[in-house]
Formats: sequence, structure tokens, C-alpha cells
Amino acid sequence: MRAVYKAAGLAAALATGAGGALAHHGWGWTLSETFILSGEVVSVYLGNPHAHLQVMNEQGLWEIDLAPPARTRAAGFVEGKAEVGNSVILIGNRSANMNQLAMKAKRVTVNGVSYNVYENDYPVDLAAAQ
Repeated sequence: MRAVYKAAGLAAALATGAGGALAHHGWGWTLSETFILSGEVVSVYLGNPHAHLQVMNEQGLWEIDLAPPARTRAAGFVEGKAEVGNSVILIGNRSANMNQLAMKAKRVTVNGVSYNVYENDYPVDLAAAQ
């Protein structure tokens, strides 16, 4: 009977939108190619389960997942480093769903300072990207 309750709970969670959150855990929802995005910060969230930015550019409003809070803080990306209206360059991996303006960023560059919120395991020339 306990398994029935667990299954019902999982089904309810998925039906209420937790499915999107579960789908975005890890990297499985992104493309493997390095993606560079620039735009203007619309919102900043530095809490659990991951820090998050919203960035506006000519394509529209992008949803940007960053690292969990401890990892983001360790990279130096803390409150006040990015504020609404700042220009930002993000390097990471775009959503595999091309209809979705979303990415998981490994590096955030704002006000000329870069924060590697995930390991720097990719060669990117920022000067060439701008």
C-alpha cells in the first residue's frame, strides 16, 4: 500500500509542475556544445536549489540556471555582483529544446569580472565572443 501512496504522490507532483524542475536537474536537458549569450539582467536569484538569472536580449527573456548557492558563492558570485540592468555575458550550455530560451551557465561575466560557477573545462575566448 505504501508504494501506491508514493506513486500517487509522484504523479501529483509531476502534474503540479515539479516535472519541469526534475527535468532541469543536472545537464541532461542541455546541448553539449558551448553556448554564449549576452543581454541585460532582468532578475537575480541566489537561493536554492540553484542560483538563477533572467536575461533579456533581442531574442526575448532567457531563463539561466547557475550552480547551487554554495558553489556560486565559492566562485565569488554573491549578492550585488549582478544587478537588474547590468550587461552580462554567459557561457554554458543551451537547452536542447530550441523553442525554450533557457541555458545552464558555467561562467558569468558582469562588469568585466568573470565568475566560474562551474569548473572551467572549456576553451572560450571572450574577446572574440563580444
